Amino acid sequence: MNYFSFEILGAGGAVPPIFVLLTLVLSSVVLVSLVCSQLKQSLLVGYFVCGLVLSNSGLLDLAGVGDNALVENLSEIGIVLLLFTLGIEFSVKELKALRRPALLGGGLQVGLCICIAMGLGLLLDLGWQASLLLGFMFCLSSTAVSLKTFQDLGLPESPQARVTLGMALFQDLMTILFMVLLPAIVSESSDSASHLLYALLKGVGFTVFLVVISRFGLPQMLDAVAKSKSRELFTVTVIGLCAAVALLSGVLGLSPALGAFAAGVVVSESIYSHRVLSDVLPFKDLFLTIFFVSVGLLIDLDVVMNEWVLVLLISLVMLLVKGGIVFMAARVSGLQTNRSLVVAAALCSMGEFSIVVLNRSMDLKVFDPRLEQLILASTALSMALVPTLMKRGVKFCMSRSDRNVLGGKKGGGKKETKWENEIGMIGQIEHLHDHVIICGYGPVGQNLHKNLESLHIPVVVLEMNPGTVKELIKEGHFALFADARDREGLRAARIEHARGLAVTFPDKPISLSIVHTAREMKEELLLYVRCKFKADLADFEAARIDHVLLDEEQSGRAMIKRVMLSYSEEFDESWM
Repeated sequence: MNYFSFEILGAGGAVPPIFVLLTLVLSSVVLVSLVCSQLKQSLLVGYFVCGLVLSNSGLLDLAGVGDNALVENLSEIGIVLLLFTLGIEFSVKELKALRRPALLGGGLQVGLCICIAMGLGLLLDLGWQASLLLGFMFCLSSTAVSLKTFQDLGLPESPQARVTLGMALFQDLMTILFMVLLPAIVSESSDSASHLLYALLKGVGFTVFLVVISRFGLPQMLDAVAKSKSRELFTVTVIGLCAAVALLSGVLGLSPALGAFAAGVVVSESIYSHRVLSDVLPFKDLFLTIFFVSVGLLIDLDVVMNEWVLVLLISLVMLLVKGGIVFMAARVSGLQTNRSLVVAAALCSMGEFSIVVLNRSMDLKVFDPRLEQLILASTALSMALVPTLMKRGVKFCMSRSDRNVLGGKKGGGKKETKWENEIGMIGQIEHLHDHVIICGYGPVGQNLHKNLESLHIPVVVLEMNPGTVKELIKEGHFALFADARDREGLRAARIEHARGLAVTFPDKPISLSIVHTAREMKEELLLYVRCKFKADLADFEAARIDHVLLDEEQSGRAMIKRVMLSYSEEFDESWM
């Protein structure tokens, strides 16, 4: 046993400790995920248990990576990367489209949650600063978990998902204000007004900096990188931006996680947001996994076991009270009763930003260690229960004959209100339907676009030339800077509602990759592809493409027609 321990400790010394910790985390996650899948349990619960077991089993100490600072660093990395992806998904346009649930519902939910939690804190004699922070944490929910669950349930564009998104966007905005004011709120200085003013000035300065670079620095840099046609350079640039803004936010005394979220927001308002999402989104689940495991790593099992009844009680009260507040806010926002129940299930927990606020309060010594552990354990438990609660909520709604909860129009439930119908349209009142997706905007793509528009057929263009995309958007066309091989780009083009997809450039490997992904996303989609050489026809036919246009054949027909017409004024079809 001693020899075995020595060998592992030796490995921990020979290999960077963070790599050893990450290896243990990911390896154990695979095993736990397989068990949870077999038992049909939420993977998030498994991640949380995984971190809990690793931190309290002695395995980390055995591997020489039991240092608390190392675990906290992994937690910080997980939060930073996760919030960067959430920032990219944040959209000012979405906020405008969802202003009713965001401002009315979100404002009501945040205000009531802060008041109730702060009142409870004052009753427990925590002091007004700690009580206010408790209110901040209580009002925030898990955007990552709720929206991912809506995606898994096939309801990403349903009214309940849109209301959830609107309220979550308002929470995100409030988080920025909370993090700016946090140091001033907990300051023990007698001159609290000056500290508050200084905090506000830092926040304003940080915001102004972000606005300036989003207009006069970032677009030009991304334009130059996009023109290089290097996918690797583009990804490195985006991650570098995230790290730089996170570092600046940390230097200003805010939070690296807040800076990462802000960097994502800045990118989300550029034409490159879909391209960035397609590069980063595949890793979002990984970031969420690391985040949840790292939360489990921070929990002291001895404290939780001694107070397990209190942890369960806090979690239960949180889910019921906050769920009730969210339900009321959703109803006030104009959502039907059954759908409001689903929104309540989605937002009844505390969230990743609650962990960020708690971590910051730990640094500032706001709560005693016992209360910190109770809050951390209750937050993790409530977040882990969200997917199960949402699934139960959807089943309950359907059992009450509200089949329309799935966003369809099959009878049995109340009809969608005009407002509910509008907010279920991915942020646009007149959403695209039965349209054609054009991949590439060269001469063929331009001609196809022109003819489709002449028949009033809606079109979305996917193009990798930023200048072309900007020009199309300026002219009022639907255009995205996105690689058509990526699911996120096709999803943004609303492929599930499209009738056809046309690849207008004759690049065989890229074309096959596009049609393979497109066919997986929508089986009945009509596919149109150019083929440069006749020898490649068999590969295209094997890919189940509906219409393959052979360039050699089309060029040959055009050549025959032109040459023969120079000898005869009448065209004979037999020539072709």
